[in-house]
Amino acid sequence: MGIRKIVFSSVFLLATVLLVSTTSAQSTYPDTLHTGRLRGVILAESAFYAAGLSYLQFVWYRDHESVPFHWYNDNDGWLQLDKAGHMYAAYFESEIGYQALRWAGVSHKKSLWYGGTLGLVLQTPIEVFDGLYEGYGFSWGDMIANAAGSALFITQQAWLGEQAVRMKFSYSPSSYAQYRPWVLGETHGERFFQDYNGHTYWLSANLKSIFRSSRLPPWLNVAWGYSGNGMLSEFRNPEVSRGIQMPSLTRYRQFFLSVDVNLTKLPVSNPYLKKVLWALNYIKIPAPTLEYNRVDGFKVRALYF
Repeated sequence: MGIRKIVFSSVFLLATVLLVSTTSAQSTYPDTLHTGRLRGVILAESAFYAAGLSYLQFVWYRDHESVPFHWYNDNDGWLQLDKAGHMYAAYFESEIGYQALRWAGVSHKKSLWYGGTLGLVLQTPIEVFDGLYEGYGFSWGDMIANAAGSALFITQQAWLGEQAVRMKFSYSPSSYAQYRPWVLGETHGERFFQDYNGHTYWLSANLKSIFRSSRLPPWLNVAWGYSGNGMLSEFRNPEVSRGIQMPSLTRYRQFFLSVDVNLTKLPVSNPYLKKVLWALNYIKIPAPTLEYNRVDGFKVRALYF
C-alpha cells in the first residue's frame, strides 16, 4: 500500500520541483513578500494536489467498495522499507514547501511551519482515504513515518539553519522481480517503485556542518543506509503463488556505512548546474561501502549503488 502513496508523492514532487526550480540554488531570499510568486506557488500546488486526490478517489479506488473507516497495521511489512520511503517522501516535500515559500519572500518562521509541515499535510488525506476503502486501511505506522520526515527537516532548519543530515535514496534492480512480477513489477519502471529489495534509504551527514571548525572539505559526507533483501511479499514469502513454486528465500535487513557528497557544497558557479546538483542531492552517489547483515556478516562493497 505504501507504493501507491510514494508514486503519488513522487509525481507531486517532480511537478513542484519544476514549479520552484528557481529556488534550488539560492542561498539568500527576498526581504519582502512577492505576492505574485506566492500566488503562483499556492495555486499550482493546490491545483495539482486537488487533481491528484480526485484521481485517487475516482480512478484508483474505483474498483474498491467504500466501507466504514478502519485501521490497517502494516508495520511489519516489507521489513519497514515502505516506512523509510514515507519518511523520505515527507522530508523531500517539506524542504520543497519551505524553499518555495522562502523564494516567494515569506519569512523564515512562517515558511518553516507552513512549508516545513507540507510532507505531513500532503500525506494525511491519502491515509484517510485508505481508511475508507476496502482492501486498504488507515496506517498509524505510515503517519508516524510521515511526521518523522517533516520533523527531521523542521528541527534542523529551526536549530541549525541548514540540513546537516539529509535523507537520500539509491536504487539497484534486484533479481527477485522475476519470481513475482505481478507484485514486484513487470517493467523496469514498475520495479523501480514496487521492488523494495532494490531500495536503500540513507541519512547523509555533512561533516563540515557538524565539525564547523575543522578543515574538512565542505562537500564531504558520511552516510548510513538501510535496505532489505529476499522479499517476495509484504509480510512473509509464499511457498506457492499463482500455482508457481516460489524459491526459499531468507528475508533480512541490510545496514550500510559509506562516504557521500553534498552536491550543493561543490565549488560550482554556473547557476543552471547548481540547480541540477540541488535536485540530484536527494540521491546517494555510488561509493565504496561497508555492509552488515545477519546472513553474510560484514562485507565491503567496492562500489554500492
